[in-house]
Amino acid sequence: MPKTLFISDLHLEDKAPGRTDWLLEFLTGPAGAAEAVYILGDLFEYWIGDDCVSAAAAQVAEATAAMNQLGVACYFIHGNRDFLLGQEYADRAGLELLPETCVIDLYGKPTLLLHGDTLCTDDVQYQVFRQQARNPDWQASVLALPVGERIKLAQEARIASADHTGSTSMEIMDVNPDAVSAAFRSSQVSRMIHGHTHRPAHHFIDLDGVRAERIVLADWYHSGSFLEVTPDFIQSKSV
Repeated sequence: MPKTLFISDLHLEDKAPGRTDWLLEFLTGPAGAAEAVYILGDLFEYWIGDDCVSAAAAQVAEATAAMNQLGVACYFIHGNRDFLLGQEYADRAGLELLPETCVIDLYGKPTLLLHGDTLCTDDVQYQVFRQQARNPDWQASVLALPVGERIKLAQEARIASADHTGSTSMEIMDVNPDAVSAAFRSSQVSRMIHGHTHRPAHHFIDLDGVRAERIVLADWYHSGSFLEVTPDFIQSKSV
């Protein structure tokens, strides 16, 4: 039976090799029998440029490229941690870069894919940062810095993110219902899949008289997991 797999929020980094091991197990196992794999952002804990690839990122690139060579398409949407990941690494890893919102035909069901951070509109402080971080001129200026300075910026950003997360309520950092409804309406779909919030769930809402579903992917902090979609069912599974 054909199947498509979705993962998000792995936050891979060299100091947490277990997560990389889970991903490699996933890529050489369940993913090998899939039609396609979609990575919906935050594959890496941080990304400072394609010219400074970590050991974990090198392992991932080798594995995804091998999977791609076997005929499994692999797609990537940027997250709030790896938004600087570029075409050079994507080519090396056999990844197809997608826009921040993308509608695909998932076995006859139009489905909106996104990382999910654009839905968290109540987190005004983060949205201000996001607008800056996605500006091409700002990105170019950061990537032009020496590697050492970019590493320092990434470290400072991680500290600031931890402070923000620790001092902001989960309700503010979660999705805004009006933003969710607006995303459904603008995309003209009744299903979306996203990550970012680290609150895995399968939500159903009434949208203009239509039953709409929103599937939130799990993070990989404590275990590896993925969403499997076939023409007949949707199921969350562990690696």
